[in-house]
Amino acid sequence: MAKIVPFDRTWEFVLSVPTMKFLPSAGPPEIAFAGRSNVGKSSLINALTNVKGLARTSNTPGRTQQLNYFVPSGFEGTQEDLPPLALVDMPGYGYAKAPKTEVEKWTKLVFDYLRGRVTLKRVYLLIDSRHGIKKNDEEVLKLLDTAAMSYQIVLTKSDKIKATQLETLIAQVTEQIKKHPAAYPEIIATSSEKGVGIDDLRRAIVKAIHN
Repeated sequence: MAKIVPFDRTWEFVLSVPTMKFLPSAGPPEIAFAGRSNVGKSSLINALTNVKGLARTSNTPGRTQQLNYFVPSGFEGTQEDLPPLALVDMPGYGYAKAPKTEVEKWTKLVFDYLRGRVTLKRVYLLIDSRHGIKKNDEEVLKLLDTAAMSYQIVLTKSDKIKATQLETLIAQVTEQIKKHPAAYPEIIATSSEKGVGIDDLRRAIVKAIHN
């Protein structure tokens, strides 16, 4: 299978952003990943970049509390030689087993980033195939609509349910997002463990940054 640029390169972690004031200057186009805690964001990023352990995975929901930036290796970072894109792993939402002030802090970081980042080209909103769209996912959908931020639904852990259940879920989610003006209509089903849908997502990302 042909390599999909820039996923044919090695990738590296470059920066963690705890608050908006630490955001890097506008540079390459950014693709962000949002989702409930434990939805599988880190595992998906590792599968996309084919770098095991690039994004830290954990059985403890809520571990990612900052915006984590990843870029292809081999670029100096000057304006003349910027990476073609950056992947941004955002803190998971919907997890309350942490001090309330910490939950509020990293939730605000996510929402502020979504509202105000001019280089952000698309958000991929991850939904666990076993659970579908839940109430706090709906809240994020509405926020993205309000911000007029283009987003696309990615179903994770699709190998954990039967093929017929997945077909039904895709149909249900497709119908649900029709009322959301900023939602991209195509649903991508993935499994980081089995490699399902990873190339589809890579191609979607490349298309998004060139639109």
